[in-house]
Amino acid sequence: MQPKHVDYAALVWSWSATFAPRLLMSLIILIVGYLLAAWICRAVRRVLARTGRVDPTVQPVAAAAVRYSILALVLVAALCQLGIQTTSLLAVLGAAGLAIGLALQGTLTNIAAGIMLLWLRPFHVGDYIEVPSNNISGTVKEIGLFACHLENFDGIFVFAPNGSVWNAALRNYTRNSGRLISFTVTLPPSTPVDKAREILKTMIDEDNRVLKNPSPAVFVESYDSGKGLSLTCTFRTTQGRAGEVQRDIIDEAMRRLNQAGISDTGQIVRKVPADNDPSRVIVV
Repeated sequence: MQPKHVDYAALVWSWSATFAPRLLMSLIILIVGYLLAAWICRAVRRVLARTGRVDPTVQPVAAAAVRYSILALVLVAALCQLGIQTTSLLAVLGAAGLAIGLALQGTLTNIAAGIMLLWLRPFHVGDYIEVPSNNISGTVKEIGLFACHLENFDGIFVFAPNGSVWNAALRNYTRNSGRLISFTVTLPPSTPVDKAREILKTMIDEDNRVLKNPSPAVFVESYDSGKGLSLTCTFRTTQGRAGEVQRDIIDEAMRRLNQAGISDTGQIVRKVPADNDPSRVIVV
C-alpha cells in the first residue's frame, strides 16, 4: 500500500482562502477601532470641557477610561473574527494579567495613587503644589492615570509619577484664599511709636490688594534703647497678588516713612519665601 500523497500547495491555498479574509477583517477592525477610540476620546474631552460641570481634574482620566474601554472591545471583536474563543482566552488573559501585574507593581501603584488623587482631590488643575521630600514642584497641568504633568515656575516640564505625589506630604500654594505677608521695620529708639504704627497701618489699609479679613496688624516686636524699635506688620493678600505685594511693600514703607520725616530707618526685613515658592519670582 503506497502512502497517500498530500498536496501541500492545495492545502496552503485552501487555508489561505479561508483564513486570509478573516485576518484582513480583523486588521480592519483593529485599525478602525483604534482610530475611532482616539476620536471618541477627543470628543469626550471637548464635551466635558464645554459643559462646565465636570472638574478639569477628572476630564483627562474620564476620556482615557472611555478610550481604553473601546480598545478592549475592539480587541475582543478582532479575536472573535479570527475564530478564537474569547471565553477561554479571558482565562488565559487573566493569568497573564496577574503575572504582568506582579512584574509591574510600580505602575499599578501609580494607577492606584492616581485614583486616590482624583477621589480625595488634594489639588486641582491650575494649583501650584510642592512635594518637598521628592523635590517636585510646579503648576498642575494634568492628572493622568499614571502621572501628573506639572510646569515649574521657570517653565520646566515636570513628569511626576502619581505614587511620588500621593505617598508624600505635599503643599498646595493655591488652595487657600490668602497668603500671609509679614515684614519688620527697625527704627531709632527716639521714634514715636504711635506715629510710625499709624503710618504703616494706613499704608497697608490703603492697598486694595490687602484682604480686610482678617484685619492687618502692626505691633511692637521688640524695643532696645541701644538698638532701636522693631515694628512687625502682618496682613493677608490673595494668592495671585502675593508675589507683587512682597516685592512692592518695602519700597512703599520706606517712602511713607521718609515723607513723614522718619528718615533714619535702620532696616526693613520681610519674610523671604523659599526658592520653590511661586510668589518669589512670578505672579501665580
